[in-house]
Amino acid sequence: MSDLHQAFLSLGSNIEPVKNLVKAIELLQKYGKLEKISNAWESESVGAEGPNYLNACVLLVTPFGQLELKERALLPIETELGRQRSADKFAPRTIDIDIVLFNNKSCDDKYWEQAFVVVPLAEIHPGYQNPLTRESIIETATRLRRKVWMETRSEVLSRF
Repeated sequence: MSDLHQAFLSLGSNIEPVKNLVKAIELLQKYGKLEKISNAWESESVGAEGPNYLNACVLLVTPFGQLELKERALLPIETELGRQRSADKFAPRTIDIDIVLFNNKSCDDKYWEQAFVVVPLAEIHPGYQNPLTRESIIETATRLRRKVWMETRSEVLSRF
């Protein structure tokens, strides 16, 4: 048996977000064990006018390496749920799934200034330290929440 990896994933949707967030989490279970799931958080669209987003973070323990996880699980799930990629990276979407941390290594520095990623991540990985500022992720989440409107939607993922 191959080694298991910890993948902290950020999920977001602003096209039928309740349905698509739930369905994406259901589909992720085929690729490993979902050990933790944050609440869903509603926030305004960033970068463009559009419907509000629902975002959540999950911890997926998986046998897949980082690239394999993206190619064999995340991109197919996005496609199955009708994700349309366009030149506009802020366009509304049915689902977006990003690997934020893989085996506790940050995958992209941009995530650490995005409340819609950090706030749900802090729920399920409160001991993590922000790799850019060295503050706890709880401190980062608190700081970022002061800058934007976000509201927990605990009913959305309560069945998990």
